[in-house]
Amino acid sequence: MSHGGGMDMDDSECSTHMLWNWNTIGSCFFAESWKIKTEGMMAATCIGVFLLAIVLEFVRRVGKEYDHLILRQFQQHVDAQAAMAKAEGDCCSEGTRAVNQTVIFRATAIQQLIRSFIHAVAFGIAYILMLIAMAFNGYVIIVIIIGAGFGKFVCDWMTQKVVVGATTTPLTKSSESEEATMCCG
Repeated sequence: MSHGGGMDMDDSECSTHMLWNWNTIGSCFFAESWKIKTEGMMAATCIGVFLLAIVLEFVRRVGKEYDHLILRQFQQHVDAQAAMAKAEGDCCSEGTRAVNQTVIFRATAIQQLIRSFIHAVAFGIAYILMLIAMAFNGYVIIVIIIGAGFGKFVCDWMTQKVVVGATTTPLTKSSESEEATMCCG
């Protein structure tokens, strides 16, 4: 309905820009149904986007922790087998046994499925955040950046086991340092 010859904000089209802007009322994010009609809706949008960025960092951390979990389980399995073999006394003498042995770990199908699901969730959240940012709204972009930083601070506190006196460095880069999406945050 029109009031005094003008249009209600409900009847107007979304205000979309392909350039940086500071618009609030009338802006749309992600879909026409996500239209900002009040300053309260804009504040709620900023809070929601902030929390979504934190959730992204949390899901990324869950992926890292799951990888660490399945590697620890494999390490325990290998250690148990080695202890059992030592207790049984295998055919090789101590002098001919290799000092360092390498065992290749390959995730089971279910483990890989879980890893893939976690990655897909993180990728989906990152993609949604990217699409929201494509509104080029300064408030929302700043909130995404702050949310990602806060999420990293809260959800991904770095801890590393350091072996004192080791002849080799335990701080080697591996595939577990890969992010869910290299392009999106």
